[in-house]
Amino acid sequence: MDKYIYDDKNNLWYELQGDYHIPCLVLPAEEEQPIGVWGQRHLRYLKEYRRGTYINLLTSGKLIASLAEIDKQAQERFERLIEGMKQAQGITEQLKAENAFEWIGRVNNIRACAEGIVNEEIIYA
Repeated sequence: MDKYIYDDKNNLWYELQGDYHIPCLVLPAEEEQPIGVWGQRHLRYLKEYRRGTYINLLTSGKLIASLAEIDKQAQERFERLIEGMKQAQGITEQLKAENAFEWIGRVNNIRACAEGIVNEEIIYA
């Protein structure tokens, strides 16, 4: 029996493994791109809750590009939110110099709020 066979009906090659013919499928190559924390969170979300979307992106070769784009959008939104909230609450470098502990507490609160907003609007949407 041949190790490889070709099926004209679906234009696929099959490899004999044990008693079964397994299709020889290869995923399209994707360009390497760095994926930050936001992209990794979105990847975990896709794998757990949006399995179909994850499989479609993976098999089309668009997963890494999609995650990199999500990561970029989320990071930009996060930074804009932090700056806007700092201005709205009057958190300045002067406060940092006068009362460092209060400044740290308020900035940490803003970062937590901004992270929640980004998660809700971009990562888990």
